Amino acid sequence: MDSQAICKPIRFLKGGQVLTLTHVSPTRTLLEVLREDLHLTGTKEGCGEGDCGACTVVVGELQNGKLQTRAVNSCIKLAHSVNGMALWTVEDLAASDGSLHPAQTAMAQCHGSQCGFCTPGFVMSLAALSEQHPPRAIDRERASHALSGNLCRCTGYRPILDAAVAMAQAPRRRLDTSAVRSGLKALAQVAQAEHQALAPSTRKAKPLPAPYAAPTDLSELLALRKAHPQAQLVAGCTDVGLWITKQHRDFAQVLDVTRVSELREMDDYPHHIAIGAAVSLSDAFAALVAQRPALQSFAQCFAGLPVRNAGTLGGNVANGSPIGDSMPLLIALGAHVVLASTAGYREMPLEDLYLGYRKTALRPDEVLGWIKVPKPSPTPKTKRRGPLSSGEFCRVYKISKRFEDDISAVCLALQVVLEGGRVVSASIGVGGVAATPVRARATQAALLGHNWNASTVRAAMAALRGEFAPISDMRASSAYRSEVLGNLLWRFWLESQGTPLADLHALTESDLEAVQP
Repeated sequence: MDSQAICKPIRFLKGGQVLTLTHVSPTRTLLEVLREDLHLTGTKEGCGEGDCGACTVVVGELQNGKLQTRAVNSCIKLAHSVNGMALWTVEDLAASDGSLHPAQTAMAQCHGSQCGFCTPGFVMSLAALSEQHPPRAIDRERASHALSGNLCRCTGYRPILDAAVAMAQAPRRRLDTSAVRSGLKALAQVAQAEHQALAPSTRKAKPLPAPYAAPTDLSELLALRKAHPQAQLVAGCTDVGLWITKQHRDFAQVLDVTRVSELREMDDYPHHIAIGAAVSLSDAFAALVAQRPALQSFAQCFAGLPVRNAGTLGGNVANGSPIGDSMPLLIALGAHVVLASTAGYREMPLEDLYLGYRKTALRPDEVLGWIKVPKPSPTPKTKRRGPLSSGEFCRVYKISKRFEDDISAVCLALQVVLEGGRVVSASIGVGGVAATPVRARATQAALLGHNWNASTVRAAMAALRGEFAPISDMRASSAYRSEVLGNLLWRFWLESQGTPLADLHALTESDLEAVQP
């Protein structure tokens, strides 16, 4: 049977009104539906891979009873994934009397639009920023991060950032969400009624309820996975979406894990946090940064904000890419993964999940359930500018051609625990140097048990450069990758000593004045 004929309808709120779409194939993107089916052409297609932000829209859903809105890329977001959500496009920003949203007004007054093709995406990112933060909290730095997923080929960034600041100074006008909460609750009730109306055998996953299935509880997901191991698992689609738009792949059956309630939670335990596989990258990094504030700069350079809003930590981990940036960090932090199936659960260190290039230890009937991340070791709370002699010290470095929204040539994550100036624990994860994300075991051994000094670090640098044989490709040569690995370890040492200017993200005005000619 044609998959389009048996797909469930897609129901979502658009401009406060319920839209129902039928016969939408499981691999049709939200952007295609907006432009070709609904003729809402304000949303543009630029790259088709989530890089440029011309297709940015805002989605909203209820989480713990509160409406959460986020900017996402519609070009790689599957249309069925917005079922039960609220959606805003650039056509929804103007008020009913025709008055413009402050983001639109500011862009016009600050001449933030040149050719105009990217403008709707910038405006939607600014609208999301305005929705999430009060005006007094929006400054140039926060705006820059909010626009990290938007590219302007005309290089009009200065007036665009001027527009963000001007928007913050204007009277605030939020998106029209007055009827959204009740509308989302009504959609959830409809979905629940449809689910309960299914025959018991169908609810137990024989056959797949529809070509696009989005179960809401873990037992249902695991039953579906066991019955249909050939179905394509999707989460945020920030990679699978490219298989569709760039490789023109089609999937007869899609199994979406992002609605599973158990996998959307983060649980706090005495010695670790358990991050559900369906938790967004934005939320997962926020939890990690809350425990280790030094990770903030890395979290902000992990793709653009719309990608982090849509992508999930579990999806990034299960993807198994050797240049996936979350894995070196999680390896360095000593993270474990929990794999789930109808037969039960099994746990392993994250690095043991990877068997080869994009090959994982996941069985056909399993899904990645949780990532367990140990909490940091106690560290003296004093503000220091000198050497660290006790406690945990953790950093992660990403080397790429662009600061944001780019794939790394090398990613190095390091964690050492010191006691009286001696290394009692060393954990290092590396990406971009092998067929999988890897643990630098020889380098860890070169550090463990030694005094934390320049001599020890130089020996570890030699070990790190010799431990891997990276390839040369379009991002970097093998020699460059090896050289920069050692250099980054030396930078890590300098930062642990409180050396001024070693950490570019910690520069103060006095630091800058000190190096002025």
